[in-house]
Amino acid sequence: MNPRPLSRIDRILVEIERALGTAFDAEPIARRPSPAGELADADLDEAARRHAGGLMRINHVGEVCAQALYSGQAAVARDSAVREQLLEAAAEETDHLAWCGERLRELGDRPSLLNPLWYGGAYAIGAVAGLVSDRLSLGFVVETERQVEAHLQGHLGKLPASDQRSRAIVTQMKEDEARHAELAQAAGGVALPAPVRGAMRLAANVMRAVAYRI
Repeated sequence: MNPRPLSRIDRILVEIERALGTAFDAEPIARRPSPAGELADADLDEAARRHAGGLMRINHVGEVCAQALYSGQAAVARDSAVREQLLEAAAEETDHLAWCGERLRELGDRPSLLNPLWYGGAYAIGAVAGLVSDRLSLGFVVETERQVEAHLQGHLGKLPASDQRSRAIVTQMKEDEARHAELAQAAGGVALPAPVRGAMRLAANVMRAVAYRI
C-alpha cells in the first residue's frame, strides 16, 4: 500500500522536528557509513586536537546550515522535481552532519553553541531564494556548494597530516558537494550576481571565524 501524500500540516510538523533535531544536536542517523571507517585515530597533542576540533566544528555548522538551507528551499519550491532534488541533497548532508558530529565526539569537542542561530538564518535565506524562483534557488545551491567545496579543500590543507579520520570525512564531503553543484546546475540553476556571491563569501567567513571558537 502506497503511503498517502503529506499534507501541509504534516510538512510543517516534519520541518519543526528537523529544525529541533538539527539545531539542538540530536544525533542524526547517516544512511552511509562514515568514510573514516576503520582508520586508526591519530595520537594528537592537545594543540593539534583542539585545532582539528575547531575545524570539524566549522564543518558541522556548515552541515547545520545546509540542512536549513535545503529545507527552506524545498518548503517553497514550485516544481516537485526540484523539491525532491533538494530533499535528496539534504539527505546526503544529513550523512555529513552525522559524520562530523561523531568526529567531534572522538576529538573530545562539541558542536557550536550557536547552532539554533545558524539554522534559523540559513532557513530564512533558503526560503527567500526559493520564493523568488526555482531556478534562482538552484543557482543558490550551485554557488553555495562551490564555495563549500573550496572551503573543504582549504581544510584539507589545515587539518593535522596525521588526522586521517577527519581528512577522510572532509574528502568525501568535498566530493558530495561538488556533485550537488553539478546536479543543481544541470537542473537549471542560474548564475548569481557578483554582489550576492561576495555577500555569501563574507557571511561564510564570519561563520567560520565564530564557529571555530564558539
